[in-house]
Amino acid sequence: MGRSFVVNASPLILLSRIGRLDLLTSLAETTTVPQRVLEELEVGAERDEAFSAVKTIAGLEIVPDVEVPEQIRLWDLGPGESQVLAHALASAGLEAVMDDRAARRCARAFAVPYTGTLGVVIACRSRGVIPAARPLVEMLQEQGIRLAQSLIEAALAEVGE
Repeated sequence: MGRSFVVNASPLILLSRIGRLDLLTSLAETTTVPQRVLEELEVGAERDEAFSAVKTIAGLEIVPDVEVPEQIRLWDLGPGESQVLAHALASAGLEAVMDDRAARRCARAFAVPYTGTLGVVIACRSRGVIPAARPLVEMLQEQGIRLAQSLIEAALAEVGE
């Protein structure tokens, strides 16, 4: 495996909606969720089951928040994205899992490795964790993932679908 994830709310919500939070822990040796992200999930607990689902997935660890460096605060991201990036900056080798475009730009600016929900599904298909990615991607689209169809098709083509 070798990967270590710190995960933001959006991938947790989307993967929970399709019943596949396990994909995160199947790809990484460690999968962590900052406390602030968990709090964001709790706020939406009436709409989504992600808050309760996250607490039941073996191998997914809730970690205390860390101080967000000024260089990240200047990006004016949400508190969850800021925590994810702060954790990733503080720990070499920690990969941020997030879908927010501005947060991904910030990650690139600070050379923080990152992936998104689609990347998790594609990586699972590449490693044989799932037999096909397209059905899960279609379910994610039904659940509100916002990606250009051309990006989705290019990602699926990478795994021969």
